[in-house]
Amino acid sequence: MSTRATPTASTASPSTFILRLPKAELHLHLEGSVEPATLAEISQRHDDQLTLEEAEALYRYADFTGFIMAFKAVTERLRSPEDYETITYKLMKRLRNENVLHAEVYVSVGVCLWRKQDFDSIFEGLERGRERGQRDFGVSLLWIFDAVRQFGPEAAQRVVEKAVEFKDRNVVGIGIGGDERQAGPELFRDSYQYAADHGLRLTAHAGETTGPESIWGALNLKAERIGHGLNAGQDRELMAELVERQIPVEICLTSNLETNCCQRIEDHPLKTYFDLGVMVTLNTDDPAMFHTSLNREYALAQQVFGFSDEQLREIARNAFEASFLPAEKKVELLNRFDAGI
Repeated sequence: MSTRATPTASTASPSTFILRLPKAELHLHLEGSVEPATLAEISQRHDDQLTLEEAEALYRYADFTGFIMAFKAVTERLRSPEDYETITYKLMKRLRNENVLHAEVYVSVGVCLWRKQDFDSIFEGLERGRERGQRDFGVSLLWIFDAVRQFGPEAAQRVVEKAVEFKDRNVVGIGIGGDERQAGPELFRDSYQYAADHGLRLTAHAGETTGPESIWGALNLKAERIGHGLNAGQDRELMAELVERQIPVEICLTSNLETNCCQRIEDHPLKTYFDLGVMVTLNTDDPAMFHTSLNREYALAQQVFGFSDEQLREIARNAFEASFLPAEKKVELLNRFDAGI
């Protein structure tokens, strides 16, 4: 019997094909992309005196609840428009280094509003960072405004209203993240309808820490993409629905392992979903907090589940197809994707 260790994000080594593969990323939290060194640097601006070692310690946790607390500790140190400009620009540089042509990035607007921060000013910082990143790195980026489900439906509605306010400035959609166990999707029906009525696209975290009922609930909200969808396989009817309607599922391998939502990488349903015809995409979720990168996620998928280069190409193309880009921009990037291959 082989004694070779199972690959992880830290040990998976991307092939030349993966490194050169043009990619899009659809499930990526801005705040979760902040490296410990950047967090320490930002904290110095606000006299927090957070050391690099202390920042690194924040990124260590045992389960999903611990991750939520770590995420909270990171966001507490993001206070000024300049902070958000910095982390946006650094994220786009990293994306370019991974050959990511397009990303749809969650911003925790619900957290900003809950803290009573001046979000209008923060958004200006976000856009400055995005514009600089697009100019310097050629990366396309759209914002998704994320509500925190445990804050409740009224707080979510305020997030949606902000998204509507800025929808002509690269804000493409809304989502609900946070702890599924504390607030089911049905609570947000009115907010999702409001968003749809105002031309926003809809996504939702579902089936990450709870079962298929959460994914059904997200579909009842008319979510166009499912974030994680880890537990969809427990319901055959749901799987058939996802396949028939080709609902994109935003898979986050390392995230599910690091939060202990999936016990072993071999138990992850990615390959089963792919083989059954689910439209899967690969994503990092919170790459700095999970010590991963999109190239490593592709390498992990290949080395654990045996995906061929051609199958990885199909998964990568799915992300462009599933994006919320306008039709003409989507065609442009798909042409670049095909030319790059």
